[in-house]
Amino acid sequence: MSVLAAITVLALLIVVHELGHFAAARFQGIRVNRFSIGFGPSLVKYQGTETEYAIRAFPLGGYVGFPDDDLNSEIPLDDPNLLRNRPVFDRAIVISAGVIANLVLAYFLLVAQVATVGIQDIQSGLAVPTIEPASAAMEAGMKSGDIILKVNNTPLDDFPEATDFFIEKIQNSPNQPLHFTIERDDKTLSVTVTPKSNDQGQGKIGVGLIPNIHLKKSQGLFDAFAYSADAFQDLVTLTAKGFWQLVSNFQENAKQIAGPVKIVEYGANIAQNNAGNLFQFGALISINLAIINILPLPALDGGQLIFLMVEGLRGKPLPNRLQEGIMQTGLVLLLSLGLFLVVRDTVNLAFF
Repeated sequence: MSVLAAITVLALLIVVHELGHFAAARFQGIRVNRFSIGFGPSLVKYQGTETEYAIRAFPLGGYVGFPDDDLNSEIPLDDPNLLRNRPVFDRAIVISAGVIANLVLAYFLLVAQVATVGIQDIQSGLAVPTIEPASAAMEAGMKSGDIILKVNNTPLDDFPEATDFFIEKIQNSPNQPLHFTIERDDKTLSVTVTPKSNDQGQGKIGVGLIPNIHLKKSQGLFDAFAYSADAFQDLVTLTAKGFWQLVSNFQENAKQIAGPVKIVEYGANIAQNNAGNLFQFGALISINLAIINILPLPALDGGQLIFLMVEGLRGKPLPNRLQEGIMQTGLVLLLSLGLFLVVRDTVNLAFF
């Protein structure tokens, strides 16, 4: 059930993203002829008055199709309701609406968590939601749900300072025993973990890390909205910093990139520990999806916005053949990366 819950959350995020594009187009009277979740052959489809709705075989995303790109469309090329014939600003609204929808959804998921589960009170230490099989942490006897309080008798601060200190300590201690003070089921225990050396000679113990969070009751709806706004800002800031670190030091951090399979695994583990945490899991992934899509890369929303920016500066669009070549190349690379991540994460998949 936890796996199904995580898949449902991911599907919801994709649907909301595509609904953002779809709604922004329809509200402006722009023609839309396809609304698809996933890629590849359709599993289920329904032909509406103007739009075909479909669920497709490969759930790596989705798309909203416009008659502009349909060679068999009977709509005249000079139809004012075609996307290509609308002003740059109208098209920019349609393209950016998916990102905006994901950000709005993330905020309201946090509101829902506060209203139903409670306010998250971050305390000192780090919680361990997942442990890799055959890792140093598992060999030392650590378990999912443990809370790390001290390393070599040095207390951990609050998140995120605790994370920075802990990661640096582990990376700088390959093959050196470290003494952890942990909390498990309201009991304080001591374990000795010896980090294994990775390909770069850095220590690794094979654990996931999240803040040590205790819940307290919300004091009302206003309290829920105010707290969620602060939590939303923190998540966006941390996610943006994470992407910057990935780009600025890609070789070291590339292995941390997760595909759909690994994301579902993380979500399933979170749901097993506390189903209420799926709200924050959904918010975090929704923010990640928004930031990824706004990156200025071909086949992503950010890449299309770059084309519109160039068109606004030039007073005319780039040649269609050039745009199509860039977009098709980007789409192939994006799908290839998605397929690689699915295969890699499936091969390395830990049992749920």
